[in-house]
Amino acid sequence: MPSDTEPLSFDLYHPQPLLLIISGTSAAGKDAVLGALKGRDLPLYFVVTCTTRAPRDKEQEGVDYFFVSKEKFEQMIAKNELLEYSLVYQDYKGVPKSQIRQAMQSGKDVVLRVDVQGAQKIKKICNDAVLIFILPPNAENWLERFKTRNSETAESLKVRIDTARNEVASIGQFDYIVVNQQGQLDRTVDTIEAIINAEHHQVHHKKVNL
Repeated sequence: MPSDTEPLSFDLYHPQPLLLIISGTSAAGKDAVLGALKGRDLPLYFVVTCTTRAPRDKEQEGVDYFFVSKEKFEQMIAKNELLEYSLVYQDYKGVPKSQIRQAMQSGKDVVLRVDVQGAQKIKKICNDAVLIFILPPNAENWLERFKTRNSETAESLKVRIDTARNEVASIGQFDYIVVNQQGQLDRTVDTIEAIINAEHHQVHHKKVNL
């Protein structure tokens, strides 16, 4: 117990920057959620991943991706410079640790969008990452979103359904579920903002070390 002469201190609130992982099934609206979150003008840093594939129409260097050679990417792998990476259709895609470190040094929370498998990898490397699973309201709505794309064959849709079933089965490894209701994007982003606020008011702050 402090003595009568010992000064009181209430300077206990020192939140650490968060590493927020946005993931979920295909067609859950993750890109729309990220776009709306960016529009809130919050103190967030949105990670831009690296890829070895060629830029597509209208894609911008440093905005959509950082486009690097396969040789450069493999050097990054060898030097352990990537938080996580994957090889998809002969092209690499991954998350540079340096980008996350720089963002956190600025005091901003870091937002990273990855697939479910990538989120699971990151959680193993960094247990204090906050994993948020974006979920469509129901299976009917989810299927309808694919039908409006007019790009799915019966075979590819079956693959999507099987993949989504496995992804939903892994929800227990995430920290939060956010249902992205049709036509209620602002409400979805409100929920994510509330999660960020709640995490910053934990007594035991998460601390990311990379």
